[in-house]
Amino acid sequence: MAIIDTFDDKTDAIINPSQIAPPIDGFPKVAVVAFSERMIIALNEHYETTLIDKMTAVYTIPIYQITFEGKEIAVYCSPLGGPCAGGLLEEMISKGCEKFVFFGSCGVLDREIAAKSLIVPTAAYRDEGTSYHYMPPGDYIEVATAPKLTAILTKLNLPHVCGKTWTTDAFYRETRGNMEKRKNEGCITVEMECASIMAVAQFRDVDVYQFLYAADSLDEVEWDSRTLGSLPKDDREKFLRIALEIATYI
Repeated sequence: MAIIDTFDDKTDAIINPSQIAPPIDGFPKVAVVAFSERMIIALNEHYETTLIDKMTAVYTIPIYQITFEGKEIAVYCSPLGGPCAGGLLEEMISKGCEKFVFFGSCGVLDREIAAKSLIVPTAAYRDEGTSYHYMPPGDYIEVATAPKLTAILTKLNLPHVCGKTWTTDAFYRETRGNMEKRKNEGCITVEMECASIMAVAQFRDVDVYQFLYAADSLDEVEWDSRTLGSLPKDDREKFLRIALEIATYI
Protein backbone atom coordinates (compact mmCIF):
# COMPACT_ATOMS: atom_id res chain seq x y z
CA MET A 1 0.00 0.00 0.00
CA ALA A 2 1.42 3.38 -1.01
CA ILE A 3 1.58 6.21 1.50
CA ILE A 4 -1.07 8.14 -0.42
CA ASP A 5 -3.54 5.39 0.52
CA THR A 6 -2.98 5.54 4.29
CA PHE A 7 -5.67 8.06 5.30
CA ASP A 8 -8.11 6.25 7.60
CA ASP A 9 -11.10 8.13 8.96
CA LYS A 10 -13.10 4.97 9.65
CA THR A 11 -11.27 3.64 12.72
CA ASP A 12 -9.96 5.25 15.91
CA ALA A 13 -6.38 6.29 16.58
CA ILE A 14 -4.55 3.99 18.99
CA ILE A 15 -2.75 6.89 20.74
CA ASN A 16 -4.47 10.24 21.11
CA PRO A 17 -2.77 13.59 21.90
CA SER A 18 -4.75 13.95 25.14
CA GLN A 19 -3.00 10.86 26.52
CA ILE A 20 0.37 12.61 26.14
CA ALA A 21 -0.69 16.24 26.56
CA PRO A 22 -3.89 16.55 28.60
CA PRO A 23 -5.83 19.84 28.60
CA ILE A 24 -4.52 22.64 30.84
CA ASP A 25 -6.89 25.14 32.44
CA GLY A 26 -6.15 28.68 31.36
CA PHE A 27 -3.75 27.65 28.58
CA PRO A 28 -3.29 30.42 25.97
CA LYS A 29 -5.66 30.17 23.00
CA VAL A 30 -3.08 31.59 20.59
CA ALA A 31 0.49 30.39 19.96
CA VAL A 32 3.44 31.65 17.94
CA VAL A 33 5.72 28.92 16.62
CA ALA A 34 9.28 29.48 15.41
CA PHE A 35 11.68 27.04 13.77
CA SER A 36 14.86 28.62 15.07
CA GLU A 37 16.14 28.52 18.64
CA ARG A 38 17.62 31.96 18.02
CA MET A 39 14.08 33.32 17.83
CA ILE A 40 13.43 32.01 21.35
CA ILE A 41 16.66 33.63 22.54
CA ALA A 42 15.41 36.91 21.06
CA LEU A 43 12.05 36.38 22.76
CA ASN A 44 13.65 36.03 26.18
CA GLU A 45 15.99 38.98 25.56
CA HIS A 46 13.27 41.46 24.60
CA TYR A 47 10.09 40.33 26.32
CA GLU A 48 9.04 39.27 29.79
CA THR A 49 8.34 35.55 29.53
CA THR A 50 6.96 32.88 31.83
CA LEU A 51 7.76 29.19 31.37
CA ILE A 52 4.32 27.51 31.45
CA ASP A 53 4.96 23.99 30.17
CA LYS A 54 7.29 21.71 28.22
CA MET A 55 7.08 19.22 25.38
CA THR A 56 9.52 16.57 24.22
CA ALA A 57 10.66 15.84 20.66
CA VAL A 58 14.07 14.18 21.14
CA TYR A 59 14.94 17.13 23.38
CA THR A 60 12.92 19.24 25.81
CA ILE A 61 10.97 22.08 24.21
CA PRO A 62 9.97 24.87 26.61
CA ILE A 63 6.65 26.65 26.11
CA TYR A 64 6.73 30.29 27.15
CA GLN A 65 3.87 32.69 27.72
CA ILE A 66 4.06 36.42 27.13
CA THR A 67 1.58 39.26 27.23
CA PHE A 68 1.92 41.18 23.98
CA GLU A 69 -0.28 44.22 23.36
CA GLY A 70 -2.67 42.89 25.99
CA LYS A 71 -2.96 39.37 24.54
CA GLU A 72 -1.72 36.19 26.20
CA ILE A 73 0.38 34.23 23.71
CA ALA A 74 2.24 30.93 24.00
CA VAL A 75 5.56 30.70 22.16
CA TYR A 76 7.72 27.69 21.39
CA CYS A 77 10.32 26.47 18.90
CA SER A 78 9.46 23.45 16.78
CA PRO A 79 12.06 21.12 15.29
CA LEU A 80 12.21 21.17 11.50
CA GLY A 81 10.06 18.84 9.42
CA GLY A 82 6.42 17.92 9.10
CA PRO A 83 6.33 14.98 11.53
CA CYS A 84 7.69 16.95 14.52
CA ALA A 85 5.84 20.14 13.66
CA GLY A 86 2.59 18.26 13.19
CA GLY A 87 3.00 16.16 16.33
CA LEU A 88 3.74 19.14 18.57
CA LEU A 89 0.86 21.03 16.98
CA GLU A 90 -1.39 18.12 18.01
CA GLU A 91 -0.15 18.39 21.59
CA MET A 92 -0.66 22.15 21.72
CA ILE A 93 -4.22 21.74 20.45
CA SER A 94 -4.83 19.13 23.14
CA LYS A 95 -3.50 21.50 25.80
CA GLY A 96 -6.09 24.08 24.76
CA CYS A 97 -4.59 26.22 21.99
CA GLU A 98 -6.87 27.09 19.07
CA LYS A 99 -4.96 29.46 16.78
CA PHE A 100 -1.35 29.38 15.64
CA VAL A 101 1.14 31.58 13.80
CA PHE A 102 4.03 29.60 12.32
CA PHE A 103 7.00 31.37 10.78
CA GLY A 104 10.34 30.26 9.41
CA SER A 105 12.76 30.47 6.52
CA CYS A 106 12.30 28.99 3.07
CA GLY A 107 14.13 28.52 -0.19
CA VAL A 108 12.86 30.49 -3.17
CA LEU A 109 12.18 29.05 -6.62
CA ASP A 110 12.18 32.51 -8.18
CA ARG A 111 15.46 34.43 -8.02
CA GLU A 112 13.53 37.72 -8.26
CA ILE A 113 12.27 37.20 -4.71
CA ALA A 114 14.88 38.93 -2.60
CA ALA A 115 16.40 37.45 0.53
CA LYS A 116 14.38 38.26 3.67
CA SER A 117 11.18 38.91 1.67
CA LEU A 118 7.93 38.01 3.44
CA ILE A 119 5.93 35.26 1.73
CA VAL A 120 2.42 33.93 2.39
CA PRO A 121 1.89 30.37 1.15
CA THR A 122 -1.52 29.91 -0.49
CA ALA A 123 -1.30 26.16 -1.15
CA ALA A 124 1.28 23.48 -0.38
CA TYR A 125 2.48 20.64 -2.61
CA ARG A 126 2.38 17.47 -0.51
CA ASP A 127 5.86 16.03 -1.06
CA GLU A 128 5.94 14.72 2.53
CA GLY A 129 4.31 11.97 4.54
CA THR A 130 2.41 13.49 7.44
CA SER A 131 -0.45 15.08 5.50
CA TYR A 132 -1.51 11.74 3.99
CA HIS A 133 -2.51 10.52 7.46
CA TYR A 134 -4.79 13.53 8.03
CA MET A 135 -6.63 13.98 4.75
CA PRO A 136 -7.42 12.15 1.50
CA PRO A 137 -4.70 12.05 -1.16
CA GLY A 138 -4.15 14.99 -3.49
CA ASP A 139 -1.28 16.97 -4.89
CA TYR A 140 -1.93 20.20 -2.97
CA ILE A 141 -3.57 21.39 0.22
CA GLU A 142 -5.07 24.85 0.21
CA VAL A 143 -4.05 27.24 2.98
CA ALA A 144 -7.44 28.48 4.15
CA THR A 145 -5.99 31.24 6.35
CA ALA A 146 -3.89 32.83 3.60
CA PRO A 147 -6.42 35.56 2.64
CA LYS A 148 -6.81 36.74 6.23
CA LEU A 149 -3.06 36.70 6.81
CA THR A 150 -2.54 38.73 3.63
CA ALA A 151 -5.08 41.26 4.90
CA ILE A 152 -3.28 41.49 8.25
CA LEU A 153 0.11 42.06 6.62
CA THR A 154 -1.42 44.72 4.39
CA LYS A 155 -2.91 46.44 7.44
CA LEU A 156 0.54 46.36 9.07
CA ASN A 157 2.02 47.94 5.92
CA LEU A 158 4.31 44.96 5.39
CA PRO A 159 5.12 44.17 1.74
CA HIS A 160 4.74 40.47 0.94
CA VAL A 161 4.45 37.95 -1.85
CA CYS A 162 1.77 35.24 -2.14
CA GLY A 163 2.10 31.90 -3.91
CA LYS A 164 2.20 28.14 -3.70
CA THR A 165 4.90 26.35 -1.72
CA TRP A 166 6.59 22.97 -2.11
CA THR A 167 6.71 21.01 1.16
CA THR A 168 9.32 18.25 1.13
CA ASP A 169 10.85 15.86 3.66
CA ALA A 170 14.05 15.38 1.68
CA PHE A 171 15.96 18.64 1.33
CA TYR A 172 19.01 16.84 -0.10
CA ARG A 173 16.77 15.45 -2.87
CA GLU A 174 15.41 18.72 -4.15
CA THR A 175 16.46 17.88 -7.70
CA ARG A 176 16.60 20.30 -10.60
CA GLY A 177 13.84 18.38 -12.39
CA ASN A 178 11.46 18.43 -9.42
CA MET A 179 12.18 22.07 -8.76
CA GLU A 180 11.26 22.95 -12.35
CA LYS A 181 8.02 20.94 -12.11
CA ARG A 182 6.96 22.72 -8.95
CA LYS A 183 7.95 26.10 -10.34
CA ASN A 184 5.90 25.48 -13.49
CA GLU A 185 2.89 24.72 -11.26
CA GLY A 186 3.24 28.09 -9.55
CA CYS A 187 5.33 27.22 -6.49
CA ILE A 188 7.57 30.08 -5.43
CA THR A 189 9.10 28.53 -2.29
CA VAL A 190 10.27 25.25 -0.81
CA GLU A 191 10.12 24.35 2.90
CA MET A 192 9.46 21.37 5.15
CA GLU A 193 6.28 21.90 7.18
CA CYS A 194 3.43 23.77 5.49
CA ALA A 195 1.49 20.83 3.99
CA SER A 196 1.81 18.85 7.23
CA ILE A 197 0.66 21.54 9.66
CA MET A 198 -2.18 22.65 7.39
CA ALA A 199 -3.42 19.06 7.17
CA VAL A 200 -3.37 18.73 10.98
CA ALA A 201 -5.18 22.07 11.26
CA GLN A 202 -7.87 20.97 8.82
CA PHE A 203 -8.32 17.62 10.56
CA ARG A 204 -8.53 19.17 14.05
CA ASP A 205 -10.53 22.22 12.92
CA VAL A 206 -8.13 24.87 14.21
CA ASP A 207 -6.64 27.93 12.50
CA VAL A 208 -3.01 27.80 11.44
CA TYR A 209 -1.44 30.86 9.84
CA GLN A 210 2.02 30.73 8.31
CA PHE A 211 4.40 33.24 6.81
CA LEU A 212 7.84 32.51 5.44
CA TYR A 213 10.91 34.66 4.99
CA ALA A 214 13.15 34.07 2.00
CA ALA A 215 16.56 32.58 2.67
CA ASP A 216 18.39 30.53 0.01
CA SER A 217 17.65 30.43 -3.73
CA LEU A 218 17.30 27.27 -5.82
CA ASP A 219 16.59 29.28 -8.98
CA GLU A 220 20.25 29.71 -9.94
CA VAL A 221 22.84 27.86 -12.01
CA GLU A 222 24.34 26.84 -8.65
CA TRP A 223 22.54 26.85 -5.30
CA ASP A 224 22.85 30.23 -3.57
CA SER A 225 22.71 30.01 0.25
CA ARG A 226 22.11 33.76 0.60
CA THR A 227 21.11 34.34 4.25
CA LEU A 228 20.41 30.70 5.15
CA GLY A 229 21.85 30.13 8.63
CA SER A 230 23.21 33.65 8.84
CA LEU A 231 20.17 35.86 9.33
CA PRO A 232 21.24 39.05 11.14
CA LYS A 233 20.04 39.51 14.71
CA ASP A 234 17.98 42.59 13.85
CA ASP A 235 16.06 40.62 11.24
CA ARG A 236 15.37 37.77 13.64
CA GLU A 237 13.91 40.25 16.09
CA LYS A 238 11.86 41.87 13.32
CA PHE A 239 10.31 38.58 12.14
CA LEU A 240 9.54 37.56 15.72
CA ARG A 241 7.73 40.85 16.32
CA ILE A 242 5.78 40.44 13.07
CA ALA A 243 4.63 36.99 14.23
CA LEU A 244 3.54 38.42 17.59
CA GLU A 245 1.71 41.28 15.91
CA ILE A 246 -0.14 38.86 13.65
CA ALA A 247 -1.14 36.87 16.74
CA THR A 248 -2.96 39.90 18.11
CA TYR A 249 -5.20 40.01 15.03
CA ILE A 250 -6.35 36.38 14.91
